[in-house]
Amino acid sequence: MNQYRSDALIIGGGLAGIAAALELLERGLRVTLLDRDEEANFGGLARESFGGIFVVGSDEQRRAKVRDSPELAYQDWLGFGELDESDAWPRRWAETYVHRCRDEVYRWLKERGLRFLPLPLWAERGDATRGNSVPRFHLAWGTGREIVHVLLRRLRAHPHRDRLDLRFGHRVERLVSGGGAVTGCAGALEADRTPFEAFASCVLVATGGVGGNQELMRRHWHPDWRQPPEVLLNGSHRYADGRLHEAAGAAGARVTHLDRMWNYASGVRHPHPRKPQHGLSLVPSRSALWLDAGGRRLDPPLVSGFDTRSLVTRVCATERRYSWHLLNRRIALKELAISGAEFNPAIREHRKLAFLRDIVFGNRWLVGEMTREFPDVLTADSPEELVRRMNALAGDDAVDIRSVRTALERYDAQIDLPPEMRADEQLRRIEQMRAWRGDRLRLCTGQKILDPRALPLIAIRMFVISRKTLGGIQTDLDCRALDARGEPVAGLYAAGEAAGFGGGGMHGLRALEGTFLGGCVLTGRLAGQAIARALAG
Repeated sequence: MNQYRSDALIIGGGLAGIAAALELLERGLRVTLLDRDEEANFGGLARESFGGIFVVGSDEQRRAKVRDSPELAYQDWLGFGELDESDAWPRRWAETYVHRCRDEVYRWLKERGLRFLPLPLWAERGDATRGNSVPRFHLAWGTGREIVHVLLRRLRAHPHRDRLDLRFGHRVERLVSGGGAVTGCAGALEADRTPFEAFASCVLVATGGVGGNQELMRRHWHPDWRQPPEVLLNGSHRYADGRLHEAAGAAGARVTHLDRMWNYASGVRHPHPRKPQHGLSLVPSRSALWLDAGGRRLDPPLVSGFDTRSLVTRVCATERRYSWHLLNRRIALKELAISGAEFNPAIREHRKLAFLRDIVFGNRWLVGEMTREFPDVLTADSPEELVRRMNALAGDDAVDIRSVRTALERYDAQIDLPPEMRADEQLRRIEQMRAWRGDRLRLCTGQKILDPRALPLIAIRMFVISRKTLGGIQTDLDCRALDARGEPVAGLYAAGEAAGFGGGGMHGLRALEGTFLGGCVLTGRLAGQAIARALAG
């Protein structure tokens, strides 16, 4: 049996685990970091992400004359997440994040070489529930992959690198306790099932959420969403299976709010899947019509960018619990995008000219690839032909051509009216979004869908897709895992998504976006600092 010993043990090599390791090395401690994946994927789901970070009081906000404050952000956070007085630790973590994200996440990353796009985006503006009052979504130049690379470069070149023992392909199966404290973990190598044990004075769980485990997702499905859809795509890490949540619970920790999930309603199947039910999350076109599985426009219309959770709720309330997007090539070129690093190469690879080209002339390569290779993307030159292909893909006659044509003609007729006379809520929201120049760049102006100059028509079948787990291991502000009485479990810490990004669910029911990567960095850093203090004391 392989055995490892160190001062601190980190389980999970994602963003939170890396941030914690850096803090521990800064203090000269010996660290073992175990990760189930191979070394090429060091950084976890963060390296696949779009790279947006929620920041309050950034340089980019100041230059854009955006007035923000931790107090305003905290009120937005509480309202959007519907956090009440019973959410004691989540509320404390939310307050901690809004006050510390600028200096201990944003500036800390910039000091290590990360750069951001010049204009923050305005995500989650709120619908029936108050959302972001101002733009706070700061997109990293290089996507989430660059955030990971910035920290890995620091980790590998650290003066105390010799005190870090990195072990990949290690599947942790249980925590080990002794003398009333958690003292390590045990598991087996992925390659040959060779058993191992690792021991340390403090153990940090940073293994992500449960979104990669379909059985757990369905078991904890929130009642607001009725029944889980028949097809539920996986946009989480393939090893986000909740194994360490169960192990932490067995060691005495309280696991809370696993029914609070950050899923998206706009998932499509990956054309070259690397895991079961592998999906990609679209950034839905605001000028597209959002239809139910029968081709009827949802009323009131669905528009992304206001309340992601509400979109999932509305789609799950339909009979078949999946939906269609209907648009044309011109709208797709201007507005269609896929969240994540994989399908944003210009940003990912720091290609400024290509990025500007895509904004000015449209994202031609992406639209071309989606229409050629994505199984859920269809094209046609007429509504009748498109509906035939939609029904052929679904394997039935659910999509009704009369409903589709009525929706298209009524929407286009509204565009013919002067702006002040338009009664269509979707068009009103598009105008609202155009008021912020960070969003205006990727929005069409009065584009009809049946415009013969903008063909072909495009239909995209969209499923609910998992992404983040908003609940997790409950922690105090030192990232110590807490038991059912609210007392620390000796020797056990949790950070990142495994801790619900702090406190077992700091977002509440909804997230203001960008608080995932930022939450991983902040909780990872605070966990490393707290462990170092505990070992020094």
